[in-house]
Amino acid sequence: MGKKEKCAICSETVGLQYKTMEEWGIDGTLCGECYSKQLNEYYPGEHIRVNKHLD
Repeated sequence: MGKKEKCAICSETVGLQYKTMEEWGIDGTLCGECYSKQLNEYYPGEHIRVNKHLD
């Protein structure tokens, strides 16, 4: 089996990998929690989640 990725921010093992946006200046992949935090910081305001049925 392949080696599990670590989150570039919190260093936790990443299950579902999220790629960072170039504007964030972060090298590597993020966990879901850190990705959500980055989105909220970069794009403040109300966010509507789609495809909630896939959670």
